[in-house]
Amino acid sequence: MSEQDKPWGPATQALRTGHRRTAEREHAEPIFTTSSFVFESAEQAADCFANETGEVNIYSRFTNPTVACFEERLAALEGADRAVATSSGMAAILSVCMAFLNQGDEIVCSRSVFGSTIGLFGRFMARFGISVHFVDLQDLSAWEAACNDKTRLLFAETPSNPLCELADLEALSALAKKRGLRLVVDNCFCTPALQKPLALGADIVVHSATKYLDGQGRMLGGAVVGNDKDMAEVFGVVRTAGPCMSPFNAWVFLKGLETLKLRMQAHSANALKLAQWLQQQPGVAAVHYAGLPEHPQHELAKKQMRDFGGVLSFAMQGGREAAWKLVNATQMLSITANLGDAKTTITHPATTTHARLTPEARAAAGISEGLLRVAVGLEDIEDIQADLARGFSA
Repeated sequence: MSEQDKPWGPATQALRTGHRRTAEREHAEPIFTTSSFVFESAEQAADCFANETGEVNIYSRFTNPTVACFEERLAALEGADRAVATSSGMAAILSVCMAFLNQGDEIVCSRSVFGSTIGLFGRFMARFGISVHFVDLQDLSAWEAACNDKTRLLFAETPSNPLCELADLEALSALAKKRGLRLVVDNCFCTPALQKPLALGADIVVHSATKYLDGQGRMLGGAVVGNDKDMAEVFGVVRTAGPCMSPFNAWVFLKGLETLKLRMQAHSANALKLAQWLQQQPGVAAVHYAGLPEHPQHELAKKQMRDFGGVLSFAMQGGREAAWKLVNATQMLSITANLGDAKTTITHPATTTHARLTPEARAAAGISEGLLRVAVGLEDIEDIQADLARGFSA
């Protein structure tokens, strides 16, 4: 094998994979902002609609060169056969459900997932006769006990939102394979720059591209990643039901992927410094970040992650009153529930991202009234600390 024939490394993949230059010989990936594509003849149109090989573009709901470039690049970074882009992260999860679940089927899901994921599974899927069992993310015996002959999917988010708990992906994968199930992993917090669930045995990865894949809080988007057979089923849902990604959004995500590795390294470095600083602050009852040696799953994090990510949470003594006072005293941090942005964001999960859960469900998930989540951005760490210090002084 010659030097130029060797597979590209991830940094090169993030910049080059999927781009096929047009006759205009452009350097950057073009944006194909068109709803449909013109055929050379009636015969070609009939053949394309009959076969839909993807070699000729038909309609941007399901064939668009810019979206295809993003899909190919993300699949390469995750080490997957194929990716299917969607309009949001929740659209990605919904598409997985529609592709692989029938009435009477069941899901086993961690309690420690995004609040909207809990709402989708527990409320809307239930309308179609699909049941969900929520279990402790770390308790493998609970996962196994919740499985039965109706179970079809295991769903985990790792690290979890917002407590940074981890699933042992190799152990969950072994359980899924033993039971003939699909393991679906939300890789939003890590991205393929820090964690590759498919390499650890997962069957399907879902992303909210809105977060770190973009990296600057500009666009909504999502993706499902996996093997060709499974992705053909997911693509069938997206093609027919239409929760697809727009070409412009796909182009923005392509630009985000170009700097993903560098950004995730910088986010992780800032987050570790902030977590260590928070441990020293009065009024902090606990800091949740897998990069801390005190984290109960620190060794597992070192085993299955390249770094520890940019999201952490900490619990304030004094409950909601103390937490809100701290948030309101900050001047630079963005008070928003979004994460994965170059700008640091702070939110109170119990009244934002997890507000729709019952108090009992929040308690079961470990979401206390004093808990705050910080998605650590790329500002100078001293400035982030100084802004939070205003909150502690309040």
